[in-house]
Amino acid sequence: MTTPVPSDSSRIAELDALRGLAVVGIVWMNVYVFALPSQAYYNPATGAVPEGQFDRLLWVTSFVFVEDKFRTLFAMLFGAGCLILFERGGENSWRGHFARMAVLFAIGLVHATLFASNDILRAYAIAGCAIPLLANLSVRALVAIAVGLIAVHIGGGIVVFGSAMYDWSQGRTGSDMMLIVERNFGSGSRAIQFSLDIGRETFEERVLRRLDGLGAQLRVVVGTVPINLAAMALGMAFWKDRLLVGEWRTFQLQRLAAVCAVLSIPPLLWLAYWVSENGFPGVLVGPVSLILSAPFDTGLGVAYAALAMALFDRGGALTRRLATVGRLSLTNYLMTSVVLAAIFATWGLGLFGHVSRVEAFVLGFVPIVAMLAWSPVWTRRVGQGPFERLWRWLAKALSG
Repeated sequence: MTTPVPSDSSRIAELDALRGLAVVGIVWMNVYVFALPSQAYYNPATGAVPEGQFDRLLWVTSFVFVEDKFRTLFAMLFGAGCLILFERGGENSWRGHFARMAVLFAIGLVHATLFASNDILRAYAIAGCAIPLLANLSVRALVAIAVGLIAVHIGGGIVVFGSAMYDWSQGRTGSDMMLIVERNFGSGSRAIQFSLDIGRETFEERVLRRLDGLGAQLRVVVGTVPINLAAMALGMAFWKDRLLVGEWRTFQLQRLAAVCAVLSIPPLLWLAYWVSENGFPGVLVGPVSLILSAPFDTGLGVAYAALAMALFDRGGALTRRLATVGRLSLTNYLMTSVVLAAIFATWGLGLFGHVSRVEAFVLGFVPIVAMLAWSPVWTRRVGQGPFERLWRWLAKALSG
């Protein structure tokens, strides 16, 4: 998502459509947060839900082509959007920027407490506070910083998971870190049952639990800042280099997409094979999903951005529809959680823990179809989305 812009005439249809594509792509992973126990989000061998051949194939496909790729794309566009506002000046001072980040963090906090435990707005708001320091850097400097931040992310992950992975490689079991990793990413029955119980709590129980764990949540969110800021820096670089402006030639975009895909897809396939061949132990699932795949997730996110910009046709029906979804990106992101909660939570249809991975994926098309249907109507009749409007109004009030 991006911060609101002052006028429709200055919008770039392809950029809005790319943002809309990112919103749609995020649904394809967020649905598992609402539908399955937390361990099953990364691990298809938990035994907590029915798993067949198609479920395992869907896990591989999601791991290689979806998981964290659209989060990367979303963060890139967030960085580009903030840079656009800085370039326009006026209200977009440092004070105004920090006010927007403060309001975004508050929105994310409410969103995470009421609906989505994996809310990304809080991480974007925290990482976004560093954007003013990067705004005047060159394209090369921004790319170099992005690479450095990815290295920091990997290094930090090795510090966190390294001892558990080493113990596992030596055939040792029972260390405190291994137990923690297995509880969060493995297939232990007690941990799975605990996650199932949490997923079936009432709305009041959820709110009280999430409020009680704010400190732990914040520590996890802060840990994601380097990888999210890396994507934001890349988005700023691609805006300055005119890729996201739509000025690159088609063959340049296709070449960048092909190079990034070739460098990213084979390692991701190998990581999926490595984890599968070892029986999906939590001690591998966690580091592979969160750390070791990170540079390749980023690379494939860049490939998606380049390929989409090459294929989007400003006058095309799909591009125009996706552009309206992108214009309402914050509203669509939040409303997706409302729809998914209505399907899976106990205060809705209560399908949490009762569907397979494939069934959850199919149900994920409900909010996707909804946003594709309502976004053109809203933008045509009203313009700015309700939560975009609220964000901008609160930020102005806060910055004075």
